[in-house]
Amino acid sequence: MFTKEKLSYWAKRLKVPADEDARYKTDIWCNRDLIPIPKERRTWGIWGYCGYWTVSGSCVSAWTIGSTMLSYGLNAQQAMACIAVGGVITGLLAIGCGWMGEVHHIGFTVSSRFSYGMRGAYIPVIIRYLPTSQLAKNDFIGFIIALILFGFLMQKPFIASFTTFVGTMFGMLIWAVHANGGSAGPLFKSAATTDNVGWAIMYGITAMIGSWGAGCLGQSDWTRYANRRGAPTLSQLIFAPIFITITALIGVVVTSCTVEILGLETIIWNPIDLLPVIQQFYGNSSGARAAVFFASIGLVLSQLAITVVLNSVSCGMDMAGLAPRWLNIRRGGYLMIIVGVLVQPWTLVATAQRFLTVLSGFRVFMAPMTGVMLADYFVVRQRKLKLNDLYRGDSTSIYWYNRGFNWRGFSAFGLGSVFLFPGFIAAGGGYSIPIAWLRLFNLTFILGTVFSFIAFLIINYFFPPPGLGEESPFYLDGADDYATKGDWKAEIGAKDEESASEEKAAETEISEFPVL
Repeated sequence: MFTKEKLSYWAKRLKVPADEDARYKTDIWCNRDLIPIPKERRTWGIWGYCGYWTVSGSCVSAWTIGSTMLSYGLNAQQAMACIAVGGVITGLLAIGCGWMGEVHHIGFTVSSRFSYGMRGAYIPVIIRYLPTSQLAKNDFIGFIIALILFGFLMQKPFIASFTTFVGTMFGMLIWAVHANGGSAGPLFKSAATTDNVGWAIMYGITAMIGSWGAGCLGQSDWTRYANRRGAPTLSQLIFAPIFITITALIGVVVTSCTVEILGLETIIWNPIDLLPVIQQFYGNSSGARAAVFFASIGLVLSQLAITVVLNSVSCGMDMAGLAPRWLNIRRGGYLMIIVGVLVQPWTLVATAQRFLTVLSGFRVFMAPMTGVMLADYFVVRQRKLKLNDLYRGDSTSIYWYNRGFNWRGFSAFGLGSVFLFPGFIAAGGGYSIPIAWLRLFNLTFILGTVFSFIAFLIINYFFPPPGLGEESPFYLDGADDYATKGDWKAEIGAKDEESASEEKAAETEISEFPVL
């Protein structure tokens, strides 16, 4: 039976450890992973962010997104145009959403506090979870094995996963084009099969943006580790569209070739589903089994890496914000394994239709959150933050608002999403609604971001929040006179310049990830 003494003992044992000689307090608002990243932990350079996008952009999701668009009536050229445009917009979103991390060195969890309030910031974190579904026995066994491997691979270098996936991509590309006599297949010769090409293209672009939208929304979780100003900017603008587009192009070519090679009646857009079909086509020969085995390794390692980068670490950062006293990034990542089993997300991509429906549904929430954050940080606050107040859970903080909630952020969020729900409900449940609502839903991420952005600006124009224009650094030692000397901006600028001059190649390896 637990006594008061035992509970106190375990509470101390389970409390998140702080740095040695830490000058911050680990409580319900703050821990080591939530404070603005100090200089010694800012280790990411240009090639570090290149490495991030090699993992995020060269993966199964990028392979399938172009092929999935084909199932909605677009031809190959139109699908690739959607990917290219969506990739550029993704890079721009990553820059905008990551700006506060690059400048103030805070992540999405903390930055949500100035838009939604100290307590209200819990809600944007919680709504990231996915719905439930079902799984067959053999797939469940594979899922458990993947979780075990994932647990051992957390926070390890990912250069091996990128290398093996690239090998799988180009290996399948060379085989497909060679086996098809040098032809790219019928999908590059066929016309669009839809009468509404314009709307299908817009849907493809928004589906593309939405598939990376959640990652862009939390981009400050990664840019806060930049060792100098500007390190993430060109990396994200250039490498994001390049890696995503190349991967998607290869996926479309391989998918197109296999239609003729294998005599398929339906398009197999997922390489995981395609590999066993290829093995059967060659009569389960030893060569086919070996090729499928090595190709599968590349796919598995890629999925493990993307899970760590975009799910584990990001989820750990969010959970650290929910319970900073008990959870940090590492603990949150392992907790995600447990949650991952409970919510059973494995059939979200069972079909092309379900895949895009899930992405669209996710955008109904992610897009308005993106619009609110961009409007608040860049326009309303003019990039000025009072960092210490982001860690104060009482009325002395300008971000406390009304009992910890900022009604402005939630109102703009609601206005940005309310027009999208009819289409979302119809798409998920098969209900019949006017075509205009479905077309609004097809543009979910673009319209959701724009609607909430404008709504937030209008609301704050008539009801400005407290503390506009105020800014100050984060005081590790609570020395308030540090902010009144007027030289902290110059000191921060000098430190950034010093960091830039001291950047070394060893600090910018592709396999480098933040010390968590």
